[in-house]
Amino acid sequence: MTQPTLLEKALAKVKENGFKYTKKRESLLDYLIKKNRYVAAKEIYEYLNDQFPGLSYDTVYRNLREFCEIGIVEETDYQGEMKFRFSCSEDFGHHHHFICTVCGKTKEIHMCPMDFFKEQLDDCQIDGHRFELYGRCSDCKTIA
Repeated sequence: MTQPTLLEKALAKVKENGFKYTKKRESLLDYLIKKNRYVAAKEIYEYLNDQFPGLSYDTVYRNLREFCEIGIVEETDYQGEMKFRFSCSEDFGHHHHFICTVCGKTKEIHMCPMDFFKEQLDDCQIDGHRFELYGRCSDCKTIA
């Protein structure tokens, strides 16, 4: 028996969360998987609109938001613009990122700094957090 692909896992998660399968949703997820970096909603919209003429930007953005809510897509606010990527965690679990400021590649960080902060904020309730490091990846660090 073969292992399910990332796309098959994501589509199963979409169905588990009560969303219908559509070719547009599949294409959106497939695009993000292949890009393997953060991309702007506009870039995703332009790609999908070539395949599905007349598709609205609102539909693309709504699907991105819904996929973020169920954990198969991640979002970040980078330089004042929301960007999205397919989850780089195989199990769609909690993790953090290093993001290259030149090419947009991301690397998963396999530790969470929240233990350190929880010790300092023991009288507070933490409802969520995000930890991202920015810099240049090994391919881009020599680019001027």
